[in-house]
Amino acid sequence: MKFERKDLLGLEELSRGEIEFILETAGSFVEISERPIKKVPVLRGLTVVNLFSEPSTRTRISFELAEKRLSADTVNITASSSSVVKGETLKDTAKNIEAMNIDMLVVRHNAPGAPHYLADVLHCPVINAGDGPHEHPTQALLDLLTVKQKRGTFEGLNVTIIGDILHSRVARSDIWGFTKLGAAVTVCGPPTLIPPDIESTGVTVSYDLEEVIPRSDILMLLRIQTERLKECFFPSIREYSDFFGLDSAKLERAKPDVLIMHPGPLNRGVEITPEVADGPRSVILDQVRYGLAVRMAVLYLLSGGELKSEDSD
Repeated sequence: MKFERKDLLGLEELSRGEIEFILETAGSFVEISERPIKKVPVLRGLTVVNLFSEPSTRTRISFELAEKRLSADTVNITASSSSVVKGETLKDTAKNIEAMNIDMLVVRHNAPGAPHYLADVLHCPVINAGDGPHEHPTQALLDLLTVKQKRGTFEGLNVTIIGDILHSRVARSDIWGFTKLGAAVTVCGPPTLIPPDIESTGVTVSYDLEEVIPRSDILMLLRIQTERLKECFFPSIREYSDFFGLDSAKLERAKPDVLIMHPGPLNRGVEITPEVADGPRSVILDQVRYGLAVRMAVLYLLSGGELKSEDSD
């Protein structure tokens, strides 16, 4: 069985079956990173370019490691080191890169829809590594894989996403992913940071963190997207943390097996305290680990690979 799409641009456009297929493929790549020799030759001879116009640590390194562990040749380009600073358009930059016969392009851009635009003008597969506040599909897929590995199923789970929903591409992709796989999703935060039409996506809205904690199976904390805030959305960081930050006292109201998640980067002491982030219920580092498997799977599938048992041997 093959993944029939040319590009991975967002979870909104994927079916439940497509998401499950990616997760199943990712599951076969999990153990590769635990081997003494962590490389497989499935992308040998292919060239992948990572074009990032926004800062990134986890996503960029995860993609680069995934490419190297699949034996692809990798090139990293940032906007500050490209001809974009000289006035070249994104289209011209991407077309010139493709003219060098690359096989795949991974794009992070601050403009929503930028990867979709490039997917229309390029022949090679395009992977969205985050487009402004729109979507971050591989982050959502790794979040889904983490829950699948820890819980086995999504049916009947209550997922609560807490924080700056308005500006979060992770929240949007997670909402599409979790709801399509059968989980119930609640978004929680200050009214000013909740999109007014968010309930149309099938989620429940709450403005009271302590009220939703006892019924949540997953607590997904988000940082405040300060780089996207153009005005004041709450009185102070201290007040935000008092009402919507997760600390040990609030966590006492949670289920014993609740999973604490965060896409990173963490702002310790704001949306989550250190003892919670580093505590036994936290799967934050597991998310990072499974992110590598997810990106390996996406690269493999978009290169034309098929899901077979021998692919992970």
